[in-house]
Amino acid sequence: MEEIILLERTAFPFGLEEFKNTLFELANGGNFESIALEVFRYQFQNNPIYKQWCLALGKGEELVHSLADIPFLPISFFKTHEVYASNETYSMRFLSSGTGTEGRSKHFVRSLDLYHDISVEAFQFAFGKLEGPILALLPHYLENGDSSLVEMCRHWMDKTQHPASGFYLKDKDRLIDQLQRLEEQKTPAWLIGVSYALLDLAVDFPLRLKYVKVMETGGMKGRGREMIREELHAILKEKLGCNTVYSEYGMTELLSQAYYKEEAGFDCPPWMKIRFRDPRNPLDHTETRKSGVVNIIDLANLYSCSFIATDDLGRKTPNGFEIVGRLDTSDLRGCNLLI
Repeated sequence: MEEIILLERTAFPFGLEEFKNTLFELANGGNFESIALEVFRYQFQNNPIYKQWCLALGKGEELVHSLADIPFLPISFFKTHEVYASNETYSMRFLSSGTGTEGRSKHFVRSLDLYHDISVEAFQFAFGKLEGPILALLPHYLENGDSSLVEMCRHWMDKTQHPASGFYLKDKDRLIDQLQRLEEQKTPAWLIGVSYALLDLAVDFPLRLKYVKVMETGGMKGRGREMIREELHAILKEKLGCNTVYSEYGMTELLSQAYYKEEAGFDCPPWMKIRFRDPRNPLDHTETRKSGVVNIIDLANLYSCSFIATDDLGRKTPNGFEIVGRLDTSDLRGCNLLI
């Protein structure tokens, strides 16, 4: 991409608060496609990288009339370009975990309040009211800095205001004491951790967790062999004494998260949808395709790009989707890379 196309600055038809409420109303049966088309038009007119990509595919604004017409931007552009609306200033820059060989992805965020509210609403859509202690075991993300996952957990802790909440970098003894105290007090809580850190904890300190729910965010970060989700969850269940292990599907390039609840697969919030594309033909993506490379529509990504072609391989489940691997040409990075 040699030339950046200058754009006329166009305001989005909704204010930010109205836009957020419109997304949340989708849970009550709003029109996803009409909102997606409004978001597409805004991003085509205001995001120079996305507009140039659409035009390179021969998809001018006048040719997009339905969800199926909207082009998806390769996720790698978040590493090489500033994927952001030229008519807006941003308040935060999130960076990916840095496990790849081509640098870290960058996501410029206009409003942290929007990200905070989206993260809470997505969690509550999956699990009900966000409350109780949040114990985060995210050493790699804390050490690298500028992590959207860390920011999400920090906001959850601020929102629930429980004295037992906190981040645990290397002090596992303190974490074990806290977990045991919560179990003794029969206090419902969440233990959220990157896969390798939860595995280390489970092997070194076997527990019997009945009231603390365990959620893994994926990724071995080079600390051990990658394993399928079923194997990881089986070990965590055995060593931590819990009946269920949950998963989060999120990434730096998204403001929204999907959550995995055992056999149901990953479930998206109402403003987020998954499409599958043919790995041999990246423009072939339909709602009826049952498997392939994952395309994501995240309408919350208003000021960056809501239509992202990832490198994850997935398939539909009866109630959602699951991730089964990655394209061979992709480097390992981000959340939930359980190959």
